[in-house]
Amino acid sequence: MATKILALKNFVHSPFKALLKQPVSFNINNLKCISTSPVFCVNFFNKLPAEKLWKSVTSVSNAGAKKGRGKGAGRIRIRDLNRGQMIGVGKVNMLWPGLSAPVIRGRELLKQQRLPDDPERMEKLIKLRDSMTKFRRLKLSPIERGWSGVRMPGRSLGPPDPVAGEEFTGFETKVLQLRSLLIMKGTLGRTRNYQAMVVTGNGQGLAGFGLGRAKEASAALRKAKNRAGKKLMHFDIYNNHTVYHDFYTAFGKTKIFVQKQNEGYGLMVHRAIKEICQAIGIKDLRAKVEGSNNLQHLVKAFFIGLLQQRSHQQLAEEKKLHLVEFRDENEFYPMVVASPSKVRTKEEIPKDETLDFIQYVMNDKVILKKKKFPPFYKTMPHYELYLKKFERYRNHEKIRLNLKVEYGEMKSFLTDKYPDEKVEKDD
Repeated sequence: MATKILALKNFVHSPFKALLKQPVSFNINNLKCISTSPVFCVNFFNKLPAEKLWKSVTSVSNAGAKKGRGKGAGRIRIRDLNRGQMIGVGKVNMLWPGLSAPVIRGRELLKQQRLPDDPERMEKLIKLRDSMTKFRRLKLSPIERGWSGVRMPGRSLGPPDPVAGEEFTGFETKVLQLRSLLIMKGTLGRTRNYQAMVVTGNGQGLAGFGLGRAKEASAALRKAKNRAGKKLMHFDIYNNHTVYHDFYTAFGKTKIFVQKQNEGYGLMVHRAIKEICQAIGIKDLRAKVEGSNNLQHLVKAFFIGLLQQRSHQQLAEEKKLHLVEFRDENEFYPMVVASPSKVRTKEEIPKDETLDFIQYVMNDKVILKKKKFPPFYKTMPHYELYLKKFERYRNHEKIRLNLKVEYGEMKSFLTDKYPDEKVEKDD
């Protein structure tokens, strides 16, 4: 048996030599079971295209993608080593008729010839290939940028999409937040979703906010914008520039103290609250945020506070008292802004009732303020000489009026230091 196997091996490796060694009586029909067709070598490198081969080297494996590896792999582009090269053109600058040049040019038959070499050829190719791997961010004009630069928060999306044939004319949508959510799943591994939060408004008291979630950022922004357009709320604006009164609002661990300001003050608030105020039409406001800076809680708390504010007439009806306003530009002259239908008498007002307007509208909440220490120069000896020198200017009519409003009498700058010495009142 071993002898037959060895003989078959010799016959497979060299069939013609084996035939010659066999006797003449060998039957040629025995060669029908032997094939002499060539065998092609099929492996990983010649079975897959070049794109998949490059991907296997530059990308992350499936197991690594499930664990969240290779987050920045999408920014790196595959370097095309064939870029900048032409068929028939190599290191040696040759003219090949029919390959890099036509065979006949006009009536002239071109011949193979060598052209002058280009010494900067390789440098140009390397520079061209290196430019493919650099990730270029989208350039925006300064007008289109938000508070985060070229990123989405703070940028404008335009009005919401029309609903039932009705268009949102005059509305503007601003992105407040765009973040990616990573959720770990047993079968798919770590999946990525995008969540967007926007606010839309027409600048005339009509505004709303919305949340959207999707697999892509553009789809999440579109969902949030359309939801904000379907959930519009109307807010009253005092004199078309500010709120009716100070108020305190909270959502979760986020607390906001909002203060009404005069015209021309501006918006001294959180950047998200500033976008909401611009969408509503509020121009002058100051807001102090305490506690958590969670953006969603911040937006919800501010909208709740705006919905809970009351007009001057409603406040007068609640207290059954006249609502009087003092303004610096009117030299603190009292002006009645609202009067109730029935006014209580002095005897009907309890002694423990809160009559301070700011304390009443803030629900007995007080803003924490740092103690202001006097400037260092007020402790110097020359400061009293300065006050004595300019004491005569304190008798101006406006100064005297302000002193009477604040202290109820005319008083000197030495009254706090020497309480016994008082200045005589003017007749």
